[in-house]
Amino acid sequence: MSRAQRFRTIALLGYLGIWLLLPVWYLWLAPSTGLPAYFLAFLMVPLVFPLRGMLRGYTYTYKWSLFLSLLYFLHGVGEAWTVPEERLYAGLEVVLSLCWFGGGIAYVRGRRNEG
Repeated sequence: MSRAQRFRTIALLGYLGIWLLLPVWYLWLAPSTGLPAYFLAFLMVPLVFPLRGMLRGYTYTYKWSLFLSLLYFLHGVGEAWTVPEERLYAGLEVVLSLCWFGGGIAYVRGRRNEG
């Protein structure tokens, strides 16, 4: 496995980890009574758009999806700041978004240097 592929794996783990974390967090671990039911859909829908390209390893998709990872970073930081009881889940979201972001940048740079 090339170095770029290892970074792609890190980015995918971050991306897919957020896919898994958000429903588990909001539906099972800490269901919110104050948020409307569609809030989870609001968080999950943007994750659908880069799915195909990321699974296929398209560098263009990785490039633009990095902007999306920053939204989840901000969401995690905001939740950690405002809801102390959920800091563990929010911290995990921050770590996963950083894996997605850092791994994605390194993957794109590695692919550029390979070809």
